[in-house]
Amino acid sequence: MQLEGQAAIVTGGASGLGAAAARKLAAQGVRVAVCDINTKLAEELAKEIGGTAVTCDVSDAASGEAAMVAAAKVHGPARVLVNCAGIGLARRVVGREGPHALADFNHVISVNLIGTFNMLRLAAAEMSTLEPLEGGERGVVINTASIAAYDGQVGQAAYSASKGGIVGMTLPIARELAQFGIRVLTIAPGLFLTPLLGALPQAARDSLASTIPFPHRLGSPDEYASLAMHMIDNPYLNGEVVRLDASLRMAPK
Repeated sequence: MQLEGQAAIVTGGASGLGAAAARKLAAQGVRVAVCDINTKLAEELAKEIGGTAVTCDVSDAASGEAAMVAAAKVHGPARVLVNCAGIGLARRVVGREGPHALADFNHVISVNLIGTFNMLRLAAAEMSTLEPLEGGERGVVINTASIAAYDGQVGQAAYSASKGGIVGMTLPIARELAQFGIRVLTIAPGLFLTPLLGALPQAARDSLASTIPFPHRLGSPDEYASLAMHMIDNPYLNGEVVRLDASLRMAPK
């Protein structure tokens, strides 16, 4: 897809992987809507890249719908959606305080899995009405899963389930949306130097990096963004989940 002049929406776009994707898209001349629940951070990044900030709780239908309307009002309909909004939670199924709180499990599923589907369904509906570009393409959706979808660790039941759901819905949705010329892809990152890991002491980060075969370090958000850009650019990539993990396979705990 020729990106210059197109509109894109990046959820979870105010920090981490989403911010890297937003910056990379903007550098290619894309009009980027930075959608995030953190309004202040979204506004700061939008100002930096010449985009627009949109406050959005991806897990809420009305909030997602309002965000799509707000983004389109400024930039026009989006041909690119990058879903990066997500949360993590470490809880054992049976811990010292008893069984895993069901509300906590629901919250992770609601944000990570339902939130991804919520924004995807809304963006796809909008894309399906656009005029096709060269080759018949109307849009691209890139979701963010995790290698925890495949080898989740003890305490990651909710997180792994949410990310596994994203992996599982990639192909059937890609097959369905093919009739509109909309491609759907998913990136499953390994250990990346996002704000969450960046807050850890250096010793803890070094310990995590020591488990990664090669390159022997945490991933850079820019590397995630580079893969997202290639997926957008390569019209024959569709319905695929790509692990971006330096060949890491996580231990049980």
